[in-house]
Amino acid sequence: MKLVAALALALLLAAPAAASERHPTLGELEGEVMCPTCKTTLDQSTAPIADRIRRFISARITAGDTKSQIKDKLVAQFGPAVLAEPSKHGFNLLAWILPFVGLGIGAAALSWLAWRWSRNRPAQATVTGPPLDPELDRRVDEELARFDR
Repeated sequence: MKLVAALALALLLAAPAAASERHPTLGELEGEVMCPTCKTTLDQSTAPIADRIRRFISARITAGDTKSQIKDKLVAQFGPAVLAEPSKHGFNLLAWILPFVGLGIGAAALSWLAWRWSRNRPAQATVTGPPLDPELDRRVDEELARFDR
């Protein structure tokens, strides 16, 4: 029963990704493709080359190409820099890993510092030394009692 539920959940989560791969939209790809001249995504660019790439993408969508096929053709024409996200291979893998490593190191350093600061607090101030003279203690109590009235 658990296996069937897990498989149903996996299919439910995979369906939007598969549908997106089969029928991409221009708006979807405009945020994932960079303009080669102004180095912004197509949805932010007004350069002539960006218009040419938009027309190319529209033609490829009409022809029935998938998102990965369109991206592959753009990379073949303009190189890997045309994609907004770096590849997940080789040296570019660092762009995906380093932010998480930095967050982990920062969280660990902050935790360690909080632990250290909480351990180095000064102890409660306690009065140590010789006991007060009983006569002086009585006089202090009388003076304090006078202010309480």
